[in-house]
Amino acid sequence: HVQLQASGGGLVQAGGSLRLSCAASGGTFSSYAMGWFRQTAGKEREFVAGVALQGTATVYGDAAKGRFTISRDNAKNTVYLQMNSLKPEDMAVYYCGARRDQWVVRVPKYDYWGQGTQVTVSS
Repeated sequence: HVQLQASGGGLVQAGGSLRLSCAASGGTFSSYAMGWFRQTAGKEREFVAGVALQGTATVYGDAAKGRFTISRDNAKNTVYLQMNSLKPEDMAVYYCGARRDQWVVRVPKYDYWGQGTQVTVSS
């Protein structure tokens, strides 16, 4: 059973940067594809970015392309989301998910989820 702990959210001005982290425990981290999703009140969870098992393959949602970078460190059991050029519309609760599969999927069908970290972007 994998446990995920997301951190790194906070308040940032538009145009600023944040780096989110998601630390995993209780499982073999390198066996899980990892994804970041975000959600605002009343909306479905939206795919942001994903990374396959060894970190060599990444996938991005349209909103993240060119501004966000996902990476993972299997030695530290951690996945990161570097977010640059943040916009007010990026404001959401960001969740990391672990999927026991080699491939990332863009739908929130992941086996384990972290608790979420709030990102607030002021204009």
